[in-house]
Amino acid sequence: MADSKEAAQVVSITIYPLKSCRGISVPEAALSSTGFRWDRSWIVVNSKGRACTQRVEPSLALVEVELPNEALSEGWEPNPSSFLVIRAPGMDVLKVPLAEPSEVANGVSVWEWSGSALDEGDEASNWFSKYLGKPSRLVRFNEASQSRPTDPNYASGYKIKFNDAYPFLLISQKSLDVLNEQLKEPVSINRFRPNILIDGSGPFCEDLWKDVKIGENTFHSTELCYRCKVPTINQETAEAGLEPSETLMKFRSDKVLKTNKKPQGRIYFGQMLVWEDSVAQEKRKTIKVGDPIYVLKMVSSYDDVSV
Repeated sequence: MADSKEAAQVVSITIYPLKSCRGISVPEAALSSTGFRWDRSWIVVNSKGRACTQRVEPSLALVEVELPNEALSEGWEPNPSSFLVIRAPGMDVLKVPLAEPSEVANGVSVWEWSGSALDEGDEASNWFSKYLGKPSRLVRFNEASQSRPTDPNYASGYKIKFNDAYPFLLISQKSLDVLNEQLKEPVSINRFRPNILIDGSGPFCEDLWKDVKIGENTFHSTELCYRCKVPTINQETAEAGLEPSETLMKFRSDKVLKTNKKPQGRIYFGQMLVWEDSVAQEKRKTIKVGDPIYVLKMVSSYDDVSV
């Protein structure tokens, strides 16, 4: 089923250059074969090479990152004076060159994936080791030598960097509004870390979308986003609580939604996407705030929704 009418608009775009740290709100973002350019390009790993995220290190919520404004332009390439700037409470400013380092870190792992990555050096390692209070290193995904495929059962032929599962996460503002109506203390959208926030459509309409056009680019939905403990972490204080997960369990669990799988006590919020054009990509394209969204295909019930 398709609809030629505008279903919604993009109201904000966020990229997260350093996984599990604060995002950067941008008016426009360049698309690449692995998601938005710069998104989840870096990650902090522990002494065993395992990814550090807010699930275990909630203080990462307070780490701010900054890119040069021009880095967000389509086709821009780093020069020797280009840096990823990192700040955190009680810490000196850390500047990481955007030009790729030559050192390699082996044995890096994120969920099921393991491989090598580019090591950002001792200064960055010492910075994060001090901040987290344990040996840590900052590494960058090495697209020249590594490839991390998405789940072929839902999105065959696509790839990601240090994302959890897929290149993009889309959420509707109305979905957040419905949640906040049920909470004693409303939460910000930053609890859910979407790349694309939309408005103008009904709450949770994104659940049933299969193919959408955003601006001039076509995206395909993969799975609803299964939420871990990160939404329970206040992104301004790094303190963990019980909400919004407790409330979401009442109306966004697999049992309540009656999906086509046996309930596992999971809660869902947001739709994960792949960019269809990335497989045959010839050059980068962009999406921007204000872009219209058209629904090209959708399903009629949660029986047909992938989770």
